[in-house]
Amino acid sequence: MMSSWLLPENLSDVLPAEARRIEDLRRELLDLYRTYGFELVAPPMVEYLDSLMPADDEALRLRTCKLVDQLSGLTMGVRADMTIQVSRIDAHLLNREGVTRLCYCGPVVHARAAGLLSDRELLQIGAEIFGHAGVQADIESIRLALESVRRAGVRQPRLDLNHPGIGRALVDADPALAEAADAVFALLSAKDVPGLEALCAECGARADSLDALRILTTLYGGLPVLDRARECLPGLPAVLAALDDLRTLCAALPDAPIALDLADMGGGYGYHSGVMFAIYAAGWHDALVRGGRYDGIGRKFGRARPATGFSLDLRKLSAGLPDAQPIQAIRAPWSDDPALAEAIRALRSQGRVVIQALPGEPQCPDEFFVDQELVATGDGWALRPLEGAA
Repeated sequence: MMSSWLLPENLSDVLPAEARRIEDLRRELLDLYRTYGFELVAPPMVEYLDSLMPADDEALRLRTCKLVDQLSGLTMGVRADMTIQVSRIDAHLLNREGVTRLCYCGPVVHARAAGLLSDRELLQIGAEIFGHAGVQADIESIRLALESVRRAGVRQPRLDLNHPGIGRALVDADPALAEAADAVFALLSAKDVPGLEALCAECGARADSLDALRILTTLYGGLPVLDRARECLPGLPAVLAALDDLRTLCAALPDAPIALDLADMGGGYGYHSGVMFAIYAAGWHDALVRGGRYDGIGRKFGRARPATGFSLDLRKLSAGLPDAQPIQAIRAPWSDDPALAEAIRALRSQGRVVIQALPGEPQCPDEFFVDQELVATGDGWALRPLEGAA
């Protein structure tokens, strides 16, 4: 018989110290986003399935848990990603002219874990900019993403940049490749040159197309990659525009260690349309932050808009930080004295933690470090150091 306390695979409880830190991170980052002019929205956990994902996004569809609405009989989904929901709010509910900045934070659930070390329940926080097609919006988004992990205490974050538009332009330029675009993109991301050669031979692709794809798989590394790409790749307008955007981004982020991979067509969900980025750091097995441009995602809601943004999982972020430390607290005795109640109220109004011991209550829990106590004096109640506190 299964134990009643056994959780499903890749789901876990969050205990007090870790939960406190996650909540502190949530407040810190949402306050940060407000200083940039982002407005907080809170979409529902469950929606009708069709509104939770683009029609052609198979990866997101497989990751979405489904259930039947008992009122309508329609299929609903538990959100696996909040970006689509926020784009719906921008396109359908707000319907504003000009730029709209929206941020959000809430749980998402995956039908299957993304990897061996991944959880199925995430606390997703993110920020999205709608209504601006220029690279300046991408710059703001990346700067805010970098500031987010720095505020959390992440040291030496590394920024990875790519632009799927380069590979797409090469594929679109050859009708024989365009029909097998998804397979080409997967082989490019894996840098599988033999696989590309076999696929091009099977499709009857042009020799110059195969040469360009081979070159693209070698274009990764530091900033000199952009010069090599301009010299070696076909001078298609979309390729040159993508390289210009990447150069502008790099110039705007002089203090960030940057790595480029022009063959990376992007993993995860398939709604990205332009510059994509990820932030990595020592201590985490996978990207801390993922983001990029996804113009037109609101089309299914009646209003296609330029859009760019990022998201991260606060539970993953917190798990890689040093252990959360106990917080300072004050112990108070149990008493009906109104003066004691007023002293406790005044301390708590200052943000101090005051634990009033119930009759017979043992030592305070591990979440707190108690180093002071309230004691009765001739003039009322006063704080004094707790004997034996280190």
